[in-house]
Amino acid sequence: MNTGPREWDAQTYDRVSDPQYNWGLEVLDRLELNGDEFVLDAGCGSGRVTARLLERLPKGRVLCVDASESMIEKARETLGDRADYLVADLSALEVDKPADVIFSTATFHWVLDHDRLFARLHDVLRPGGRLVAQCGGVGNVANHVRAIATVATRPEFSDHFEGLTMMWNFAPPDATEERLRNAGFDQVRCWLEDKPVQPENPYEFTTTVTMGPHLARLPEELRRSFAEAVLEVEDDPLTLNYVRLNIDARRPE
Repeated sequence: MNTGPREWDAQTYDRVSDPQYNWGLEVLDRLELNGDEFVLDAGCGSGRVTARLLERLPKGRVLCVDASESMIEKARETLGDRADYLVADLSALEVDKPADVIFSTATFHWVLDHDRLFARLHDVLRPGGRLVAQCGGVGNVANHVRAIATVATRPEFSDHFEGLTMMWNFAPPDATEERLRNAGFDQVRCWLEDKPVQPENPYEFTTTVTMGPHLARLPEELRRSFAEAVLEVEDDPLTLNYVRLNIDARRPE
């Protein structure tokens, strides 16, 4: 589930993303639906959670949006003609029809400008429409981030990370609530949840889900050594201290 500046390995993500899938189902449980809504899945990824969303929309429709073409291709393979598809940056999103609901999981932290993001989401919602979402929040995978930063300063890697800008936007709930209200939303509520994860295959999981932007900056011959060095810095067994930022908001009537 991505809006970042890289392509994803959608096939591998689909296989290793059980934590994101399970969190997505929890967010889906918060979503009140009549079954006939037009729902925009903002950062649909490979479509695993979207498939469960569609089960609750027997008379509705879903627009799957992701910035990664490979994710959209995998979602289309999974969902077929039950949904519509759009490759797009959420912070510049335009749609032909306003959505009744925007649903999003594991995506917004890949968008660095949340003011712009929330303004666009507000504008593509119909009046009275709801935003129900979850993403990485403040403190998310903090130990892992430090391990990546430590290894990135090593001489064999450091030249490739010169001028590197922030990869993620792990925002706190109070600042997110303020940004949502400034974008025009009301009935805003944001809160954090700790969701630690011990991946079954740490190398495959981290190189697909967390280290992708960093590996993309490295030549092919350095990618494995970089990822293995990060995992050597981490505790064994690897525990990723995920912190999820939950978002509920409404566009006023």
